This record gives sequence, structure tokens and C-alpha cells, in this order.
Amino acid sequence: MKPRISMISLAVSDLARASAFYETGLGLPRLDFDGGVAFFTLNGTWLGLAPRDLLAEDAGAAPEGTGFSGVTLSHNVTSEDEVHKVMAQAEAAGATVKKPPQKAAWGGYHGYFADPDGHLWEVCHNPFEWIGPEDSDEN
Repeated sequence: MKPRISMISLAVSDLARASAFYETGLGLPRLDFDGGVAFFTLNGTWLGLAPRDLLAEDAGAAPEGTGFSGVTLSHNVTSEDEVHKVMAQAEAAGATVKKPPQKAAWGGYHGYFADPDGHLWEVCHNPFEWIGPEDSDEN
């Protein structure tokens, strides 16, 4: 039996621009697929649920739907320095910084950017627990 794979789909206004942002700008590996869509492989996927008003507040956005869709995507890294590096990489690729890297209310360290289509990404470091796939060398 093949393993199940979760996929997050983002609606974009310009496929070429969005593909370049994720592939060239952020360095995500793009799958070879020809069909009017683009696919990128990610290292594991998690789904987090949080009250809309709290997540909007955390991102520094209005919860009514203007500027906040009710969804943020999170990219977890291993250090505060790496939060800064990824945020700078995203901004250089065309992202808009929505919340510069800073201490988070929950004790970690994070920042938010919007991709060229306005999708919010949180780049965060959780010093209490690794949020990501297990290292295959440790299994």
C-alpha cells in the first residue's frame, strides 16, 4: 500500500510568478509535472487549529476577513537566526513582511510574511519541542 500524502493547495493569480517565488525564491523542489498546476515537495505536513481571532492577532491582521483568510501556513526552523534567514529570503523573493521576527507570546520566536498572492506564512522556532518530521537517522 502506498503511503498517504497530505497536500496544501493555494489559489494563485499568476502561476508563473507564484511558481518562481516558491521554486527560485524559496528554493522548494518542484516536481516535473505539465498540466497547468505546479507541485512542490515539502518535508512533512502538519495541520494546526486555532481560534480565528487569536491566530489573526498573532499574525497582526484583522480577523474580519480583510487581510486575513483564517489560514496561516507555518514553516518551522531550528533557531532564531534561521527565522531571520528565511524571512530575508522570502522578502528578497517578493514576499511582504507582515510581522518582523520577534519573540512570540507563547515563548518561541517567529515572524510572518505574505507571499505574492497574500497567503500568510509564519516562520517560527519552537525552543520547547521540534515541530516537524522525525530525523531518519534517529529512528
